[in-house]
Amino acid sequence: MEIRHNLSELLGDLRVLEVIGEKDREISGITSDSRQAGEGSLFVAVRGVATDAHKFIPGLKGKGVAAVVCEELPSEEDRDSATTYVKVADSADALGRLASAWYGHPSSHLKLVGVTGTNGKTTTATLLYEMAKLEGYKAGLLSTVCNYVHERAIPATHTTPDPLSLNELLSEMVEAGCDYAFMEVSSHAAHQHRIAGLQFAGGVFSNLTRDHMDYHKTVENYMNAKKMFFDMLPAGSFALVNADDKAGMYMVQNTKAKVYTYSLRSDADFRCKIIETRLDGTLLQLNGKDIEVNFTGRFNAYNLTAVYGASILTGFPREEVEVNMSRLVPVAGRFQTFRSERGVTAIVDYAHTPDALVNVLDTIREIVGSDGGIITVVGAGGNRDHGKRPMMALESAKRSDRVILTSDNPRDEEPDAIIADMKAGLRPEDIAKTLCISDRREAIRTAVALAQPGEVILIAGKGHEPYQEVKGVKHHFDDREEVQEALLQ
Repeated sequence: MEIRHNLSELLGDLRVLEVIGEKDREISGITSDSRQAGEGSLFVAVRGVATDAHKFIPGLKGKGVAAVVCEELPSEEDRDSATTYVKVADSADALGRLASAWYGHPSSHLKLVGVTGTNGKTTTATLLYEMAKLEGYKAGLLSTVCNYVHERAIPATHTTPDPLSLNELLSEMVEAGCDYAFMEVSSHAAHQHRIAGLQFAGGVFSNLTRDHMDYHKTVENYMNAKKMFFDMLPAGSFALVNADDKAGMYMVQNTKAKVYTYSLRSDADFRCKIIETRLDGTLLQLNGKDIEVNFTGRFNAYNLTAVYGASILTGFPREEVEVNMSRLVPVAGRFQTFRSERGVTAIVDYAHTPDALVNVLDTIREIVGSDGGIITVVGAGGNRDHGKRPMMALESAKRSDRVILTSDNPRDEEPDAIIADMKAGLRPEDIAKTLCISDRREAIRTAVALAQPGEVILIAGKGHEPYQEVKGVKHHFDDREEVQEALLQ
């Protein structure tokens, strides 16, 4: 169905500073890409990380563009007399609000819950989506792994899509009869106002550790980007935060939402205790109720406590939630377990930060004991935070009997250079138990060949990703496929 709106109606959600030209005119489409701006369209000039779209405004003359939204009005000679120019304080924020208005404010017709934090976003958001389905509702999911409009899968390209794609997906959820939607909210998305204009019923905070320093530069900036999400939550919504994380209560300092907490260590609104843990499951006690779950590890206990609390705060009956917790299954590439006939266990996990590696390896060590062998295969992404590379190698070596440093997504960097950065973090005693194999397939096969019955292999970093990105090209590569094939040899 073709969508058209009057410009004056679309501007209703914006704080407009100045307008040059007519506001009463029809708009045939919205874009932030000047190459797509044409007859009857509204172009939003956003100042991005790589380029400032304001410089493309003069080039739109004569293309029939109906309106331009910008932070800086072009000079008279760069303006088109047939175009309306609208000045705002923040174009990125305006794009989010315009996108929401364009698609009829779809988030207001859903119970939308956002999940943010360094680790656990995908698992928590996906399990909330699964919980809603188990409760008998239609629901949508926006995640790193895949987007879902009820049962229809739509490949994900970003943790949080751009505002127009995001609102289009939410609109499709409304059209499909969804009652609920659950989404990961990345720090980039909050900082870049991709979620501006959305109406959230609640927000969940998992934890905060070092990540995305290539973008945010400091941990404080990264933390404040996450906090922006809770600052925008409206009165009447809920904010559920991890009380055991030192950033938890900081997140909700300025929120209008009603604050709730969850914890494994102290009193909280939603309290969890680990009773028994195995490689294939855990017995948890949630608010005094013993519940068997198909997940392993303290980090997953936190994720499940967040799911338990958020499900209840979203409005699902507590008794039904307790039953359905046992029916939930792990997310693809998140502590996903494979076993060979000769007794070797391999675990594929998305852990790609030092803290995530510590969580996963500590969980494995707790289960296998001090005598059990652990082999870790790990790499680090190219064109990303260099500072975490030596830290990831060190944490892997501290907690493993053998380590294989390998390629992840090298992107535009040389794999051997990334591995050298990682190796620089190792102690002298770690070198003897460390191999460097830049070919990831060969690294996985070597780990399987080295493993003895009863030992556990952790293949970390890529999880669900079905590709390797090298020099701008994505090649098919799936850790899960590779390890399953290796285990059959």
